[in-house]
Amino acid sequence: MTSVCAALALGGAVAVTGALSGAPVEAQQSRSAANSYVPTIWVDPDGCEHWVMDDGWEGFMSPHVNRQGIPVCRRGNVCGVMNSDQYFATDSARIHPAGKQKLAEFFQQANAVSYIITGHTDSRASDAYNMDLSLRRANSVAKIAQQTGARIADVRGYGERMPKAPNNTAAGMQQNRRVEIICIR
Repeated sequence: MTSVCAALALGGAVAVTGALSGAPVEAQQSRSAANSYVPTIWVDPDGCEHWVMDDGWEGFMSPHVNRQGIPVCRRGNVCGVMNSDQYFATDSARIHPAGKQKLAEFFQQANAVSYIITGHTDSRASDAYNMDLSLRRANSVAKIAQQTGARIADVRGYGERMPKAPNNTAAGMQQNRRVEIICIR
């Protein structure tokens, strides 16, 4: 199953991405009259913009990376945002039974091909601790998704690095403590 998640043209070069893998199905480079390479640009299902030029050199348009060196890209189709306070106790990645039920219902009804699950925290602990906690919480949600038969494309923890609101108020910190579910359709 192939779909054009987003096709950007630059000098007539267009790439198509696979809906499930995000890998380019066809990456074409065109040559101008001066026999120089024109970069190919495409956007994968997660929203990462890629470029290819000069005989296959590939890169990401975003200079930001997470702790694993994976580019931090713009948000994709966020189909669910779960305030982590509703599902987890403080300093915990264990989902309470009512939260498990709500998540199972969500994944049964969302009807996506696959999901990317991202965990986020407020800024009250160290960066390293928050990265670990956000990843553990995202993995807990992914486990519930897999139990419902949902396909998980990726699980990521961003800690405090992608705040939704300022961390200088209790309300802002609460918005930042969340798990986002990106639907790939």
